[in-house]
Amino acid sequence: MASGMRAAERQSEFEAAVWMTRVMFPYIVCMSLVAFASGVLNTWSRFAVPAFTPILLNLSMIGASLFLASYLDTPIYALAIGVMVGGILQLTVQWKALASLELLPRYSLSVGQAWGDPTVKRIMRQMLPAILGVSVAQISLLINTNIATWLQAGSVTWLSFADRLMEFPTALLGVALGTVLLPKLSAAYASGERGEYAQLLDWGLRTVILLGVPCAMALALVSDALVASLFHYGAFAAADVEQTRLAVGAYSVGLLGLLAIKILAPAFYARQDIKTPVRIAIVVLVLTQILNLLFVPLFAHAGLALSIGIGATFNACALLYLLHKRGIYAPRPGWPAFAAKLLPALLLLGLCLWASQHYIDWIALGEHPAIRLLYLGAMLIACAFAYFVPLFICGFRLRHFTRPG
Repeated sequence: MASGMRAAERQSEFEAAVWMTRVMFPYIVCMSLVAFASGVLNTWSRFAVPAFTPILLNLSMIGASLFLASYLDTPIYALAIGVMVGGILQLTVQWKALASLELLPRYSLSVGQAWGDPTVKRIMRQMLPAILGVSVAQISLLINTNIATWLQAGSVTWLSFADRLMEFPTALLGVALGTVLLPKLSAAYASGERGEYAQLLDWGLRTVILLGVPCAMALALVSDALVASLFHYGAFAAADVEQTRLAVGAYSVGLLGLLAIKILAPAFYARQDIKTPVRIAIVVLVLTQILNLLFVPLFAHAGLALSIGIGATFNACALLYLLHKRGIYAPRPGWPAFAAKLLPALLLLGLCLWASQHYIDWIALGEHPAIRLLYLGAMLIACAFAYFVPLFICGFRLRHFTRPG
C-alpha cells in the first residue's frame, strides 16, 4: 500500500503506519455491521440515524486528538484509538435503532438453514458482483496511495486533505440523495411505475446539477480560501496550502461526476442490475491508471486527483448513456428552460468567487485566524445570496430541491 515508506530514512513513518493499521483493523467489523444496520434502517425510511452516526466518528477523533494525544509518545496514535472508539459508538447507536424497530438479527448456529434459504442465495449471488465493484474503487485508492508515497514528501497528506474537501459535498449531497432514492426507485420498479421511476431519476439529476455545479465552482475558484481557513495552522505551512490547493482544483473537475454516480448507480441497483455498474467501474479503474501515466509526471500528486476526477466523469457518462440506451431513463421536458434559469445564477456566483480569491490574501491572513474565518463566513454568505437570489427570481422554489415533480 505504501512501498515508498520502506526507504531507510522513512522507517519511523512505516512503523507508525503499521501500528495504526493494527489498532484500527477491527474497525472493519464495526463498519460492516453499521452498513448492514444502515441498509435495514434506510429500507424502513429511518434516514436520520444512519445520517447522524458518522458524526460520532468525527467527535471521537477530535476528542482523542484534544485529550489523549498529549499522553502518548507518538501523538498521532491517538487518532487511531479515536477511530476505534468512534466505530463502537456508531455500532451501538445503530443497533439500538434496530432494536427499537424490533429488527435485531436472530442469531443461530444453524448455518445450513440460512444457506438453504432462497432469499439468502439470491442475495449472495448479487453480493459477488457488488463486492467486485466496491473492490475496484478500493484497488484504485490503494494504487494511487502507493504512487503518492513515491512522490515528494507530504503528497499523501496533501491528497488526503484535498479529498476531505471533495468528500464534503459528495457525502452531503450525493450520498444523501442516493440513500433516499434507492428504496424509492426500487419500489417504483417493483410496482411497474416506469413514469415514477424516470421522474425520480430526473429530479435527482437536476438536484445534483443545481447544487453540485456551485460546489465544483467553489472548489475550483476559492480553493485557497477553503484550504487556508481550514488547515493552515501549526505544522501545516503556506507551501502545504499551495500543494493541497492544486489537488483540490484537480478534484473539482470530477465532482459533478462523483455526485451523479450516487444517483445513476442506484438506478441500476433498484432493477437488481449490479453487474453493469461493476463492468463500468473496472473500465474506469484501467482508464484512471492510464491517465496516471500521463498526468503524474506532469502534475505530481495533483495528477492523481485529476485522473480520479476524469475517471469519475467518464463513469457517470457511461451510466447515463446505458440508462438512456436501454430505455430505462429519458430526460423529461424542461431541461433547456432549467439550464437557462440556472445560467445567470452561476455567472453571478462565479464573479463573487473570483473576487473573493482575487482580492483577499488568505494565506497572509494566517496571522489573524479569527479574522480569516470571519472573511470565509462572509464570503460563503455572499456567495449563497449571489446564487440563490437569482434562482428565486428565475422561478426556483424550495420544493424544487426537496421533492420530485
